Amino acid sequence: MGPATLSQVLRQLPVYEDANLLVGPHNSDDAAVYKISEEVALIQTLDFFTPVVDDPYVFGQIAAANALSDVYAMGGRPLLALNIVCFPNCLPVDVLGQTLKGGAEKVKEAGAIIAGGHTVQDDEPKYGLSVVGLAHPLEVITNAGAKAGDLLILTKPLGTGIICTALKAQMASREAYSAAVNSMAALNDRASFAMKEAGATACTDITGFGLLGHAAEMARASKVSLIFYLAEIPLLPQALELAAMGLVPGGAYNNREFLNGEVFFDPEITPEYRAILFDPQTSGGLLIAVGEEKADVLLKSLAEQGIREARLIGRAVPRESTLIKVEK
Repeated sequence: MGPATLSQVLRQLPVYEDANLLVGPHNSDDAAVYKISEEVALIQTLDFFTPVVDDPYVFGQIAAANALSDVYAMGGRPLLALNIVCFPNCLPVDVLGQTLKGGAEKVKEAGAIIAGGHTVQDDEPKYGLSVVGLAHPLEVITNAGAKAGDLLILTKPLGTGIICTALKAQMASREAYSAAVNSMAALNDRASFAMKEAGATACTDITGFGLLGHAAEMARASKVSLIFYLAEIPLLPQALELAAMGLVPGGAYNNREFLNGEVFFDPEITPEYRAILFDPQTSGGLLIAVGEEKADVLLKSLAEQGIREARLIGRAVPRESTLIKVEK
């Protein structure tokens, strides 16, 4: 017998049952939710990673926006954050200062506060946040509520993983870099507000597992299948060109392997398009399921909130033999 896989090890961990734990590990949702009272639920999440850009201030902004996004995906309001830092002693401490400044300013933009954190020495810098948010227990939005007939709306374009990979090879254009940074540093607060107002049935934010990975989690949790319209999925500038050149992060191949047999592609869909759909995103947009009669209202609200790249990209259908189908 070979060594245990990560999924096998995780399945051996104890699962705690509590009537007040509204969202736990069962559906691979974005955050944990614990009911404090009939009026208040606590949302808890954490996320941190290595730099995706060279500018430490911008990296701090992106890492903070990424961590805060989990609270927004649940329909919550961020309240409190703690820094998580790994930092090597070979780098100037000013680099750490700029990273923390970027994160602090993004948390302030979200209307939350940073109350401290923890730092350890490591060979490679890493930064992120542990975030606490609040929501009404009856207004928490999970990835498990999508219903057959719901339409799917994505609020940010795809391609950040591919562009960041190209950036390391100095092959990303200035336009592509700027668009990716602006997208990654943008909070999902306005999108969260709009989806709550529209009565969204389910939501997840698109991060390391890519669009199809997180969509598969929604499909499993909601007991539906999802159909995506490739032509409607928004992409960042140069993402398709760079993917065709093979500038695809390793995580995209891991995501594809993990979903082996769960995704059906129209045979005419090219390898570069498939790579983008598996591309691990950093601080990506929200994938929102909403009733068909409310989709236009939500799209209009998103546009009014300045989220003009949001698109209707698919629909939920009764469970089929595959979790996801991508139509050309």
